[in-house]
Amino acid sequence: MGNIVKRLLEFNQDRDPQLLQMKYQTMRADAFAFYRATCHLFYEDWPAQSPLNAAPLSWICGDLHWQNLGSYKGDNRLVYFNVNDFDEAVLAPCTWDLARLLVSFLISAEIFHAKEPQMVKLCTEFLDVYKDELEKGHVRTIEAEKTTGVVHSLLFQVKERKRKDFLDSRTKLTTGERKLTIDGKHALVATPAVHQQVTTLIERWGSKQLNPGFYRVLDVAKRIAGVSSLGVERYVVLVEGQGSPDQNYLLDLKAAISSALQPYLNLITPQPHWNNEAERVVTIQRWRQGVLPALLADVELNDAWYVLRELQPSEDKVDVKQLNGKLTSLEKLVKTIAKVVAWGQLRSAGRQGVANARDLAEFAHTKHWEDELLAYARSYAQQVQHDFDEFRSAYDHGAFETARHFEKI
Repeated sequence: MGNIVKRLLEFNQDRDPQLLQMKYQTMRADAFAFYRATCHLFYEDWPAQSPLNAAPLSWICGDLHWQNLGSYKGDNRLVYFNVNDFDEAVLAPCTWDLARLLVSFLISAEIFHAKEPQMVKLCTEFLDVYKDELEKGHVRTIEAEKTTGVVHSLLFQVKERKRKDFLDSRTKLTTGERKLTIDGKHALVATPAVHQQVTTLIERWGSKQLNPGFYRVLDVAKRIAGVSSLGVERYVVLVEGQGSPDQNYLLDLKAAISSALQPYLNLITPQPHWNNEAERVVTIQRWRQGVLPALLADVELNDAWYVLRELQPSEDKVDVKQLNGKLTSLEKLVKTIAKVVAWGQLRSAGRQGVANARDLAEFAHTKHWEDELLAYARSYAQQVQHDFDEFRSAYDHGAFETARHFEKI
């Protein structure tokens, strides 16, 4: 466990100071925001001798919580609901993802307007659906026409979104040309040097694609998004797309760094060789999702690697407000997530020698592991609350002075 202040400062020491202050400030909101930002603490604390480490190996998200699922448009322009963050993805026991997800449910009881016993019951229902899907062994996708509730709303929100409306929300149009809006919420100014570097990267990569003109760069800004990765090098890029001004595209370009799980894997299972971190992220995402987000690729500039994709707005994540405080709506969401997680593990089963579908089905049928998992999740949820309280007190007393300094700018 150890001192939370020291552990956080050490982990985040190489991040962009201005974005890091935003991360700390966001973490201060509640225990779930803190949890989202501290994936590394979860695995630092994970017991090396846990019986849950004997579960079948799977390609896991690594940072699975309920806000890391959402809707996106695939390369086929159809809309899907799935896990959508693979920055920490690795080869590990399938139970690691489950534990992190269940803790995220439990510490969000207040956010969901639910009581702790109700959240425990929902976690049990999650595991029942998850096991059932593994035993069935059938991989499916979440389709808009076959969904209800918050997932249905998310899918149709993305499906019906007008490109011009989205562009107008993130750019400004002047004399027929678009420029990114620097609002301090979604974007910050990129220096001329960075603007040139990103332009070179995108246009050099685009020159090898079927439609090089699509990738002609019109503008670049530093992107503000997420919580855990705030401070990691990331940009929003406005490109020509299918024509100016209303058929321009917005791209997300993010530096690929080592998974926060990496230091804790060697005793569990060796990892395959990856040529770079972007290859790891994109490959595991391909195996897990089946249909990839539009324009997803790993790109390189001066020996640094980045993950490129069409910009997926943060608004396409699960919005608790759409649940309207109804436990039945939350139950539908939790069961949908259980199916998505199981299907992702089945879809990637057998790749690179990991557990196959039969192994996963046999595991699902095994007794008592889910009791062990839920007990750990309940215990660690209490630890998260304790750690958050310690962080909040330290933050309020100036322990993160870099962050506090930037708040005044």
